[in-house]
Amino acid sequence: MGIWTWILVYVFLAIQILYLLAMLIDVYFYTRPVNHVDMSQLKDIPEEEYPFIVLFYPVLREHEETMRTTFHSLDRIDYPRDKYAVVAIPNQDDRETVASLRKLQTEFSFLDVMEIPPTSDPSWQVVWDAWEGNPHVYWFNKGPRAGVRDLPPKKTRQLIYAFYTVHQQRAGKGDFLVNYIDADSAPLTDHFKAGAVGIRQYDVLQSTNIAGNLLKTLPSSWFAFDHIVWDANKYGHLTANGKHPYWVLGKGLFFKASDLFEFGGFHPWITIEDPEVGLRLWKNGKTLGLIDAPLVEEVPETFGNGITQRKRWVAGFFQSLNVPLKELGYTRMERIKAWMNFLPCMSLTLNSIGIPIGIWAAIVWWQGTSPLPTWSLWLALVNAIGLSIMFLRFYYVAWTRTKVVIPSAASRLWYLLRVNPVFLMIFWFIWIIPLWLGWRMYRKDTGLVWERTKKINANNDIVRENRVEANLR
Repeated sequence: MGIWTWILVYVFLAIQILYLLAMLIDVYFYTRPVNHVDMSQLKDIPEEEYPFIVLFYPVLREHEETMRTTFHSLDRIDYPRDKYAVVAIPNQDDRETVASLRKLQTEFSFLDVMEIPPTSDPSWQVVWDAWEGNPHVYWFNKGPRAGVRDLPPKKTRQLIYAFYTVHQQRAGKGDFLVNYIDADSAPLTDHFKAGAVGIRQYDVLQSTNIAGNLLKTLPSSWFAFDHIVWDANKYGHLTANGKHPYWVLGKGLFFKASDLFEFGGFHPWITIEDPEVGLRLWKNGKTLGLIDAPLVEEVPETFGNGITQRKRWVAGFFQSLNVPLKELGYTRMERIKAWMNFLPCMSLTLNSIGIPIGIWAAIVWWQGTSPLPTWSLWLALVNAIGLSIMFLRFYYVAWTRTKVVIPSAASRLWYLLRVNPVFLMIFWFIWIIPLWLGWRMYRKDTGLVWERTKKINANNDIVRENRVEANLR
């Protein structure tokens, strides 16, 4: 064999071994238990014992109609009106969004608006006082950004100010739950009740997500499949009876305000707050419970917007799995487990080499000139069988979960055709782009300014007509 043939053989072997390791990580996850919130316990909780809930609504340059659609879903929340508050938190200088929210206040009486001032404003002192000397707020008390108050202008900054301000305002009124959603999120009517039940069982709660616009375009079908594979399928296994480090999904979740205050709120210097705050709470013994009822959201309808969104996720994952794990005192095994949350996504980079070299291996095998050892072909077969089993699981979950947004069997079948294995292999190859861009953002310490994912009010009809609730019945 020539030198190039030897190189191809060794690369093929390495890729197949790495594919097997990625498959084994998935097997590990699927053997972890899922801790579901038991909604049957709701009947045993007197209404007067329901916790007070504050839902924060961080927004930036949002279309008024997108926000109106979300407020229509919140208007149907089934929870005592004196037991919750909905607080929109736009930036003070986002005048157009502020004006839209003031207008929407005349339509939705439950809506409060808290404008977030620049960090130079004296009202931020409540944050600095809470952070000063708190060992859990490692980014403020040590390191290159110790004491820096000029926090980057993004969603996390809005949540930080809003949380500490409300926490101060509610001093002496007892603990409360913190919940937040994205601009396009549409919670179901029992969303708050799920929080009231689940918080008696677990310390942190996370709703699953489902895209309402998954049939709008081919990109939206593919991006929606990410949520089916992860949110509705694999994510629940991070609950794992509290034995595995978890992160949260950034919307539709509940924290105890007392925990969030004690452990330092949100880290402002990470592109997305979701993974780090979960890892921090887990390290401090806080358990996670899964709310099965989904939060309806929209996914990007173009590849460009989807890549923009996912590169931010990737940057945040890399950031959260570096310095924070050291500062939080993770052991070596705990760090390995934390990295395992991200490795299935990272393994998609293998496709950049695995797909073309797999095509080469198939061609030379078909021609009868394969230089590959027999055992490597058996390994490739094992990987192929494992991948087929994974696909069957994905499609089963997709068939059952999408019923809440597309009840028609014909429409769901059409969706499965749009995410067929060949198309998914193309999509997973495309995933290399946000993985590369996100890694570069991480290396260059960028992504600190809110590069928002454009919302287009894609779920207007499904939310206004309350179709999801009807489909669940």
